Amino acid sequence: MAVDSRMDLLSERAVLMRASLQKSQTITDNVVSILGSFDSRLSALETAMRPTQIRTHAIRKAHENIDRTLKAAEVILSQFDLLRQAETKVLKGPHEDLESYLDAIAQLRKIIRYFMSNKSFKSSDGVLNHANSLLAKAQSKLEEEFKQLLASYRILRMTFYLNYRSCHLTKIFFCEIKHFKAVEPDRLFDGLPNSLRPSSDGDGGGKPHGGHHNDDAETAAYTLPILIPSRVLPLLHDLAQQMVQAGHQQQLLQIYRDTRSFVLEESLKKLGVEKLSKEDVQRMQWEVLEAKIGNWIHFMRIAVKLLFAGERQVCDQIFRGFDSLSDQCFAEVTVSSVSMLLSFGDAIARSKRSPEKLFVLLDMYEIMRELHTEIETIFKGKACLEIRDSATGLTKRLAQTAQETFGDFEEAVEKDATKTAVLDGTVHPLTSYVINYVKFLFDYQTTLKQLFLEFGNGDDSNSQLASVTMRIMQALQNNLDGKSKQYKDPALTHLFLMNNIHYMVRSVRRSEAKDLLGDDWVQRHRRIVQQHANQYKRVAWTKILQSSSAQGLTSSGGGSLEGGNSSGVSRGLLKERFKMFNMQFDELHQRQSQWTVPDTELRESLRLAVAEVLLPAYRSFLKRFGPLVESGKNPQKYIKYTAEDLERLLGELFEGKSMNEPRR
Repeated sequence: MAVDSRMDLLSERAVLMRASLQKSQTITDNVVSILGSFDSRLSALETAMRPTQIRTHAIRKAHENIDRTLKAAEVILSQFDLLRQAETKVLKGPHEDLESYLDAIAQLRKIIRYFMSNKSFKSSDGVLNHANSLLAKAQSKLEEEFKQLLASYRILRMTFYLNYRSCHLTKIFFCEIKHFKAVEPDRLFDGLPNSLRPSSDGDGGGKPHGGHHNDDAETAAYTLPILIPSRVLPLLHDLAQQMVQAGHQQQLLQIYRDTRSFVLEESLKKLGVEKLSKEDVQRMQWEVLEAKIGNWIHFMRIAVKLLFAGERQVCDQIFRGFDSLSDQCFAEVTVSSVSMLLSFGDAIARSKRSPEKLFVLLDMYEIMRELHTEIETIFKGKACLEIRDSATGLTKRLAQTAQETFGDFEEAVEKDATKTAVLDGTVHPLTSYVINYVKFLFDYQTTLKQLFLEFGNGDDSNSQLASVTMRIMQALQNNLDGKSKQYKDPALTHLFLMNNIHYMVRSVRRSEAKDLLGDDWVQRHRRIVQQHANQYKRVAWTKILQSSSAQGLTSSGGGSLEGGNSSGVSRGLLKERFKMFNMQFDELHQRQSQWTVPDTELRESLRLAVAEVLLPAYRSFLKRFGPLVESGKNPQKYIKYTAEDLERLLGELFEGKSMNEPRR
């Protein structure tokens, strides 16, 4: 029963569900039918609205095209407006407002770029032609302005725009700047250290001529001259920049070169620089040439440290950002001036060598060495390579010529054949000349060592200088030996050599040459001096010493003769011996009083050496044989001198008296 009731219940529910499903299907069919009717209506509506939609879209597109056209027209019109503004500024020229003029040129370039990229605009070709023509005219005026600023920078009115962070200020400068010209020497002298400035008496003092190397000159502060006012340099930089951007680099280079090179050359001429050839140098008197060399050394220092350094500073500021162009401009501006300066040095280095030129050659070599670093710095870059090489070449030629002059001097000393007679046996002019020459060389020993170090054969510079000095001294000795043979009196020969070698030794001992030549050289030559002194004494006084000896006074018979004495000495022979002594002494005194020993110490030493051998011998002779003569007739006729008389007269020797000068 229970099962049957459940089955019935399920059947009822199944019937209900079937009925519900049928009802739902009916509703669905009805909804589908309704939606189908909507679809057909919507399709009809869409078909009806399509023309309206097409017209609306077309109107919107037309509006967009109109907006774009208006905007393009506005841009084009603004370009035309900018073109008219730029044209107005260009036609007015750069004189009144240079910076505004430069802005106009920049604007013209932008306008040209715009129309080059918008060729579809039918009038673009005409606009481009007009803008390019205007730009060319502007560039031409710009070049002329650059030239005028450089050449005369006569500016009646300049406008500068000074930007300070958020502020934009305008200053108008009204100025009348004097005509641009060469730098006056006084302005250059003002930049020198005090030690190198000309003295107030106008003699050009301060030149280190004759004083050769000056360490202070290398380390002293130099003040560069103002070649172009600092307020003008930014304008010149802007002008140069515009010309480079316009492709007018060559015109810029030519303008700068022609203007500035003339200024530098005129500045050097006002200073006193001359362009001289080797032939011009050869024709000059030595005194004139020596003065010109001293001036040249001074001019080189001024030109490099002041004029060229100042020009390099100007050039770098004007061409800032264009390093290669700056180097090229500087090289072309300075090449003629540098050539003018170096040509004189080159003419000296290539001219005929002579001993007196050695020291000025060393002076010139020193200044080139001093300026080497600055030349390398100022004339930097590939464009200035030729100028640097020219300076280095001159330095080497000066060094080479100096070394060759050394060799010439050594040879000239040994072969000197001057006929200058030194009758009194004093120091020969050649000796004093050579010794002064050598002493002066040692004032240059730092330079000489540098020269040997750079251009020598690799030996130690000290040993090279010592070797050169010794060779010169030996050459002098060889020449003196030859000159001493001109004397007929052997005693004067030895006196001459004694004087001259003593002068050499004394000079070396009192100079820096002693440290280089050494004590051995000094001691060896002092012995040579003593040897010649001994030889003089032997040759000059041997005969008179024989006359004051007892040799040959004893009679051959050995007994008393008439007029003789118990000692067996012949009074007649004795009288003849006294007469011989008197005659010999008178002759020696007269002759040797005319001879000269210029060194006081040596003169006294030589007199003493003579007295030490003569006076004891004479005293002994006089004491032994004097009484025999005094006991006869007219003893004063034979005994003319006492020992004291001889000592006094020996004190008159070697004073270079004239023949007629009386005895004291």
